[in-house]
Amino acid sequence: MEPERLAHITSQLVAGGVDIIQLRAKKLTLPVIANLGKKMRALIPATGPLFILNDHPELVPEIGADGIHVGQDDLSVAEARAQAGAEVVVGKSTHSFEQAVAAEREGADYIGVGPIFATPTKPDYVPVGPALIGRVRGQVHVPQFCIGGINELTLHKVIAAGALRVVIVSALLQSRDIPAYCQRVREQLENPSS
Repeated sequence: MEPERLAHITSQLVAGGVDIIQLRAKKLTLPVIANLGKKMRALIPATGPLFILNDHPELVPEIGADGIHVGQDDLSVAEARAQAGAEVVVGKSTHSFEQAVAAEREGADYIGVGPIFATPTKPDYVPVGPALIGRVRGQVHVPQFCIGGINELTLHKVIAAGALRVVIVSALLQSRDIPAYCQRVREQLENPSS
C-alpha cells in the first residue's frame, strides 16, 4: 500500500473510532516499516486507538508504538516485551484452544483468535470456526480479538458465538466509507440483539 493511502486509511480508522490500529508489513524492510510507523504514529492521537506494530519489537521504541503483536512462530511474549519495552502491550496470535490458554499463561495482554473464517490475509491457515470463540472466552481472561474473514455479513455469527471484540481487515480497507463501516460494526458489537 502506498504511503499516501496508508495516511488516509489511518486517519479514517481514527475517525471511525477503532480501538486498535496495527501496522502489519510482512514484506517490507525494517527501515521502510519504521518510516511508515512514524507517519502513522503522527496521525494516531495519544488518547486515541492503541497503535500496535506487528512482528518487529525492536522498532517499537523508535516508532513510538503502544505495543507489539507476535505470532505463534515468532518470539515469546517475554522476549517481545524485553525488546519492545517493559510498559508496552504485547498481543499474541492463537489458532487453537490450547494456544489461547498458553498465550495467557505466557503473559500476553491480549490474544488474537482465528482465523475464524477463510481470509485472504492468511491463506495458509485453516479456519478454526466460530465454535472456538465461546470455548476460549470461557477459559481465557485476557481480551480476545476474533480475526479472519470477519465483515458485516459474518459479524452476527461471531457475536452469536460469544465474540466481544473483532478484527476486520479486508472489508474495512475496501470500504468506500471507513468511518461509517467502523461505526456500524461497533453498534452491532455494543448492541448485539438490535
